[in-house]
Amino acid sequence: MDTKFLTKAEAQADRKWWIIDASGKRVGRVATEVASLLRGKHKPSFTPNQDCGDFVILINAEKIEFTGSKLEQKKYYRHSGYAGGIKEITAGDLLERHPSRVITKAVKNMLPKNTLGRQILTKLKVCIGEEHSHQAQKPQVYNFKYIN
Repeated sequence: MDTKFLTKAEAQADRKWWIIDASGKRVGRVATEVASLLRGKHKPSFTPNQDCGDFVILINAEKIEFTGSKLEQKKYYRHSGYAGGIKEITAGDLLERHPSRVITKAVKNMLPKNTLGRQILTKLKVCIGEEHSHQAQKPQVYNFKYIN
């Protein structure tokens, strides 16, 4: 029996749009499901070297939750590229200022660290609030398997 590998055209023909409501859910639990959908690991035709995943619209990004004392203790770092140019921000402050970056960073770290991972991340659309501009794609509501 031969192993079937998808071509790029076959992978793009089978894409769906999913909508996920993040209100009241934990960051890591949502990020793992989103990363799996973006990569296409839920499909029987998953091919590791192809972008065969689906599009994901995540709404209510500002209502996502952290467990324990991560809001005060977890830190996100960025660097300007200049000497002494490192900046840090706590998870609580980042969630208050830029809620979409919290989930984007969590999902980005779960994807491959190469050009394929960067290409896959463009299929994630994070929205603040209930409204999104992707109604024309007719997204389906995604129900989590293990999360309430």
